[in-house]
Amino acid sequence: MNTSEIFLIAMAIIFTVPWLIWRLGNTDYYAPLVVVQIIAGILLGPGILGAVFPEYYAFVFRPPVIQSLNGIAWWAVMLFVMIAGVELDLKKAWAYRRESGITAGLALGTPLAFGCLAALMMLTVDGWMGPKAMIWQFVLGVGMACAVTALPILILFMEKLDILRQPMGQRILRYASLDDIAIWGVLALILMDWQRVGRQTAFLLAFALAAWAYHRLMAALQERDRWYVVLIWLAVIAFAADWAGLHFMVGAFLAGASTEAEWFDQETMDQLRQHVLLVVMPVFFLSTGLRTDWAMGGAAVFIAAALLLAASVVGKLVGVQLAGRILRWAPGEASIIGWLLQTKALIMIIFANILLDKQIITSETFTALLLMAVASTMLTVPMVAPKLARLKALITRSE
Repeated sequence: MNTSEIFLIAMAIIFTVPWLIWRLGNTDYYAPLVVVQIIAGILLGPGILGAVFPEYYAFVFRPPVIQSLNGIAWWAVMLFVMIAGVELDLKKAWAYRRESGITAGLALGTPLAFGCLAALMMLTVDGWMGPKAMIWQFVLGVGMACAVTALPILILFMEKLDILRQPMGQRILRYASLDDIAIWGVLALILMDWQRVGRQTAFLLAFALAAWAYHRLMAALQERDRWYVVLIWLAVIAFAADWAGLHFMVGAFLAGASTEAEWFDQETMDQLRQHVLLVVMPVFFLSTGLRTDWAMGGAAVFIAAALLLAASVVGKLVGVQLAGRILRWAPGEASIIGWLLQTKALIMIIFANILLDKQIITSETFTALLLMAVASTMLTVPMVAPKLARLKALITRSE
């Protein structure tokens, strides 16, 4: 068979396997399709499929096919990160700055501290830190991975729970938006190359100037033209960020964050997010699964994943509980918000992919983080749905 035929076999597998598991297993309550796609990526990776059927794995996922899949995956995740940036609503966060600042700060800072402690514990064993990492980069990177909230998945879950457009849902979006800004800021710090600081400074200055011109242009265009221009903007800023050494994903986020949501119809933007998830993101999940590694042994990776999961969930819940006490929330409110904000999935996986690309973490650490993200996300709806059913009045609280 030629490469194009094998590529199409791989694409058929990528879309068929997770859909069958999701539909036949009726997993939507515990594991929505996006989570099943991540799990399927792990199952189809070298650690599972490659170990059980090495010849079949080598036949389908040969280097030219993987290279083609990676190209699709890069563009898919750039689109997804850009949409997440567009959906940030910092105006509302500023309007409720005391409440939003306290909650977002504690919801990010507490699991960050717990995650950094977990990373320090992992450093007592060789094999977790990447060859190009300094200790502070590894500790801060793993700590931030434990603190991440997956804003796009959070939106999907709140739609499922029917609270996205309610006051509580809008409050949670404010908290997650502020944390999203901090997450990408910390990532930029971790990736800062002090030998190329001049190039990176030049990029940031040029980006500020270009963003001003971009705003002027977009304000003058009709919406149908804005969709084309925003994609051009995405490609250009992602390239410039990667050239500066900050990784193209940081550029994708900046491209989205510098784009006003009001320039586009909200329903169309929601449809774009859904279509990206449906059409191209499964390829990213598969390419992510291909990067998993169990060389240290399954037990060690699962133990590390459990440690990181505990740091992530407990840290997030403790942080939000502290915020609830300071702001005098109603009983039970902090628990609902905390469980929703600990959702990891996509953004953490993207974050971990970047750390792996830059060799700050090893493939084993990446695998542990991936397992942590899957478990964290699967816990969300089963933990939140019963609490919401008991405390329906909290949904309409605006602050």
